[in-house]
Amino acid sequence: MSETHTFGDRPAAGGPQFTRAQLLYLWLAAFFSTCLIMADIVGVKLFRVEVLGLSIEHTCGMLTFPLTFLITDLVNEYYGKKATRRMTFIALAMAVFAFVVLNVSQAMPYLPADYNVSEQAFDEVLGSTKLMYVASLVAYLIAQLTDIAVFGFMKRLTGGKLLWLRATGSTVLSQVVDSLIVTTLYFQAKALATGQAIPMSTVLKLAATGYVLKFVLAVLVTPLIYAGHAVFRRVFGLVPLPPDEGA
Repeated sequence: MSETHTFGDRPAAGGPQFTRAQLLYLWLAAFFSTCLIMADIVGVKLFRVEVLGLSIEHTCGMLTFPLTFLITDLVNEYYGKKATRRMTFIALAMAVFAFVVLNVSQAMPYLPADYNVSEQAFDEVLGSTKLMYVASLVAYLIAQLTDIAVFGFMKRLTGGKLLWLRATGSTVLSQVVDSLIVTTLYFQAKALATGQAIPMSTVLKLAATGYVLKFVLAVLVTPLIYAGHAVFRRVFGLVPLPPDEGA
């Protein structure tokens, strides 16, 4: 959180030690972390849907990961790059902690009982999740830092105007990085683990599909960014940081 904020400084009702701006940041960081962790866990499952005659294949991580675009841009706009990077590393730390818990759970002695989950099923899911989890975190960190930097650059370039351009533009550019890294790392690591080579054409197809999905979602969440602006301003009394602040 930027220590220079003078907006939204009324104490929150739930605790006088928090300002409204600080409490909002806390909720945003918590929701952001949850979206990241859930995307990493459920991302091991691939889906296929038919839309307008097109077959779309990707991971279920797309259920929550696009929400991180929205939160990143709102935090960057109102709290600045330092606060957004802090949220990025908080989420990364929480995701690493969850990864440790998943591995410890898998290593715990199994209780052979009819009412217990199958050890084989548990290990198969979590074992496959590990590869996606690590690949996702690497891609997430690089793409997130790219998004933050591009958003700040475009905000300075436009003088704080054209919100839709910097929000969509930063996401579109950063998700090129994310899609390529996460898909390549995951499937190459899976090929090494299983000994079954995966055609690069398949990897590139999934990466391209993922990018197109993220591009479309980045455009679709643009109205939500404007709605978030309205809520932040009217409900919490916040105003966006000037382009040269919060760096």
